[in-house]
Amino acid sequence: MTEFLDVAIEAARAAGQLLRRNFAQPLVVNSAEQHDIKLEIDVRTQELITTMLLERFPQHALYGEEGIVGDQTAEYQWIVDPLDGTVNYFYGIPHFCTSIALRQRDEIIVGVIYDPMRNELWSGMKGAAPTLDGNAIRVSPRTVLAEAVLSVGLSKTALTIGAGLPLLQHMATRVRKCRLMGSAALDMAYVACGRFDAYIEQGVSLWDIAAGSLLITGAGGTVDMHERKDAPDKYKVIASNGLLDFGVEL
Repeated sequence: MTEFLDVAIEAARAAGQLLRRNFAQPLVVNSAEQHDIKLEIDVRTQELITTMLLERFPQHALYGEEGIVGDQTAEYQWIVDPLDGTVNYFYGIPHFCTSIALRQRDEIIVGVIYDPMRNELWSGMKGAAPTLDGNAIRVSPRTVLAEAVLSVGLSKTALTIGAGLPLLQHMATRVRKCRLMGSAALDMAYVACGRFDAYIEQGVSLWDIAAGSLLITGAGGTVDMHERKDAPDKYKVIASNGLLDFGVEL
């Protein structure tokens, strides 16, 4: 399993170097929607990650935001978001990351999240304590909701925004601060290392949260996620230190 983690870290750092080199430069927009942007650099970054992972592990499959490669029923499947925080990236906001996870059958066994602008790398594997830049991490010890800082994601569609706004209103008066940061994977990483006490979203994709879910549970937290019945491949998620009662259900 260590070999899997080493290659994932190598691919995440290479992707981060590509993203950092192109940050604040002219970008090619492949498509633009009301609440989302798709960039050519997203595709190029996933292609780089795919090459690095599948050249080393050709029997593996890859499931990514920019497309799938290989037999998706394979025992090992890489789950990749090459650029989580694309809108931030496009607008020159230096808060985005690359997220890479490896799933063996139905279980995430490796997770890596890399923030190239801060040069911060979270990594973990099943059965081992996760780390931030090589140092062991732990979720926050906070137990009082009024002292908590949490991130609320609103996602990209009218459906998920409509579901998220009442949740944001509910939580904003009960916690110390709510944050909307624009990168679900970094939100998860921040929960894992205790910067945030929780992250809640009503419609997020697996590639956004797969690596982070391993990091959080390995760091002593909890991840409660359920697939939305009205939106295929979208999940409701509450990721937290496991010590807070939010008074909401998914």
